Amino acid sequence: MLQQQAFNAYNNSKILTASPAELTLMLYDGAIKFTNIAILALEKKDIEKAHNNIRKTERIVIEFQTSLDHKYEVAKDFEKVYLYLISRLREANIKKDAEILEEVLKHLRTMRDTWKEVMTIAGNGTKRAI
Repeated sequence: MLQQQAFNAYNNSKILTASPAELTLMLYDGAIKFTNIAILALEKKDIEKAHNNIRKTERIVIEFQTSLDHKYEVAKDFEKVYLYLISRLREANIKKDAEILEEVLKHLRTMRDTWKEVMTIAGNGTKRAI
């Protein structure tokens, strides 16, 4: 129990001291994690666990969508991507379809990897550009 408390304290500290770029990366990682959990839950026929984790992923994507700054032209493109992902997540949840989740996972990984690269180039992440 003490070990879990220490781990929770570390995670809270990590979140509270993270830059906005690092928080975005953490959200992408969380969405990927929850999607993977949902896929495994579907394989095990654990419908409730799959539903809960699909909803967690959906909430993260909605957070990305609502935090877009529409003064930049690129926000329109991201809006379309996020709306598509939300639509696919809802369809996957209704149909309990792991194939759709695999597609969403592919997009999330691509977006996360691109974000990591942007952080590296900009020097805003834990890794610095050389």
